[in-house]
Amino acid sequence: MLQAKYEKLQEILTGMKTVVVAFSGGVDSTFLLKVALDTLGTENVLAVTADSETYPFEELEEAKRFAAILGARHQIIETSELSIPGYSENTSNRCYFCKKSLFEHLIPIMHEHGYENIAFGLIADDMGEHRPGTRAAREYNIRGPIQEADLYKSEIRELSQEMGLPTWDKPSFACLSSRIAYGEEITMEKLRKIDRSEQAIRALGIRQVRVRTHGDMARIEVEPHEMQRLLQHHEEITSKLQEFGYSYVTMDLTGYKSGSMNKVLAETKTT
Repeated sequence: MLQAKYEKLQEILTGMKTVVVAFSGGVDSTFLLKVALDTLGTENVLAVTADSETYPFEELEEAKRFAAILGARHQIIETSELSIPGYSENTSNRCYFCKKSLFEHLIPIMHEHGYENIAFGLIADDMGEHRPGTRAAREYNIRGPIQEADLYKSEIRELSQEMGLPTWDKPSFACLSSRIAYGEEITMEKLRKIDRSEQAIRALGIRQVRVRTHGDMARIEVEPHEMQRLLQHHEEITSKLQEFGYSYVTMDLTGYKSGSMNKVLAETKTT
């Protein structure tokens, strides 16, 4: 079954012939880039990474390193989500504005290099979640080959491990804006505060962390098995995060959950 999905992905990429891959250096885009390179050849694939306020420096460095390991042609472009009209207001369709801007940057690059398609790391799991960015992809005819092959995150990790990719067990990552409660303005100050806070917590050996921001309160999400470590360092973490600007520091007992801020949207629809 998994092999059939992998072959389907190869078939899809073969049909695309040449492709610009929106490359963040995460689990999904690294897997997509690897399969594209193996299927189409280095000369027919270009990885492009957008460096912006919402993209931590350490993630950019990892993207550079992974692209080099794969032997991919890699281009880094400068973008600014905060300059996009409608983005900083942080409405429920924030990701639409972000993806729309990204694709508008990638399309000229595709034409400049004579490529035929743009692909991004959409996966099968995303289709059951709140993903406004997929609307922008449809509008610009941007492909999600992994999703088209019906590959889920767990399957991508399994295949990535078989391929020897360093990202196979990399913690999931999303832009820093996803930590800020909908309706709260996104500012550079908040993004930096979140980034510094998550770096401080990861420095304690905690791999998967989100510092969700609700006004002046930090709601920390970690995997359940890492909660004890978080509690062991609660005084240090509280001190650090208050130093960064939070008044209150809490731990979410539910644990880490991708897209947990979307829960509010779901509850609003049912009331």
